[in-house]
Amino acid sequence: MMKISAQTLWDDLLKIREQTPLIHNITNYVVMNFSANALLALGASPVMAHAKEELTDIVSISKALVINIGTLSGPWAESMMLASQFAKSRGIPVVFDPVGAGASHFRTDMARQLLEVAMPTIIRGNSSEIQALISDLVSTKGVDSTSDSDSAIVAAEKLSQKYGCVVVTSGETDIVTDGSQVAKIKRGHKIMTKVTGMGCVATTFIAAFAAINPVFKVAAAHAMAVMGVTGELAQVRSGGPGSFQTEYLDVLSGLNADSIGRLQRVSL
Repeated sequence: MMKISAQTLWDDLLKIREQTPLIHNITNYVVMNFSANALLALGASPVMAHAKEELTDIVSISKALVINIGTLSGPWAESMMLASQFAKSRGIPVVFDPVGAGASHFRTDMARQLLEVAMPTIIRGNSSEIQALISDLVSTKGVDSTSDSDSAIVAAEKLSQKYGCVVVTSGETDIVTDGSQVAKIKRGHKIMTKVTGMGCVATTFIAAFAAINPVFKVAAAHAMAVMGVTGELAQVRSGGPGSFQTEYLDVLSGLNADSIGRLQRVSL
């Protein structure tokens, strides 16, 4: 089993706040604003740039790259390919979010092409998306999962081993694996499934932690733990999905050692 602790997570969060790493996002229209604000609240610095004419400039000054195919199009796919390849050549972590993989042939084929052309450092998706990357027998309901995260552990391990990357499967229990070790993080609140973009925000958090921690399986586990604990604390203060998003950002920006200490209850 993979080992993380509240103290190591807190240390990484402080590093993010001190270093404010620039995170380059080629992400979808739906979540751009929320993702950018969440990165700021976490302590990182976001940039949303997808024009191929400026990719090398932006990637070269970034500490991590997020590729999110939520609102996929031909031109964006080309930019994703170019940015991923350039980031890999510069040793910059690439975090891939295969949003909706399995929902359409175009989306699934493009996700698999991205994996082959520029193997990511970390992949994060729900269980159906993860399984769709390696099996034609899995489909998704839009961007929602149709299978639970536990059923995707074997698929995540196979995907990790095939591409030599860390794989994160989001669900009621989040799964992080490097193909040999597995961490299970059972945090968060069900209201998070009622707010669009929470999964995409998790991907940006993983990129921020990967920017300051080269042990990528630990970085991913730290990111998912912060994601869940923040959701639990924000839910207490919110009145529903609308206010939850605002409270989430407020809680995130105010995370301290005491709130991170709640992670002693993480199942690993």
